Amino acid sequence: MENTGKKRELEGVVVSNSMQDTVRVRVDTVRAHPRYRKVVNKKKIFFAHTKDEYNVGDKVVIRESKPYSKNVRWIVINKK
Repeated sequence: MENTGKKRELEGVVVSNSMQDTVRVRVDTVRAHPRYRKVVNKKKIFFAHTKDEYNVGDKVVIRESKPYSKNVRWIVINKK
């Protein structure tokens, strides 16, 4: 079986570190509305697996990975 592509990487900010081996990362994106072309800010929370300690407010890069639990499908790869 061949890997069919590169895994997505996103930049975000740690918003919670109260779980064991998991942090919550908020990713902000800016998009234009398809019809009206108004700029819209979107936010989404991702659960990311990590063995390192991160504080709230740290900028990190996360990458898609294997499922670690029901909600955790991303891994923290480095700190920005």
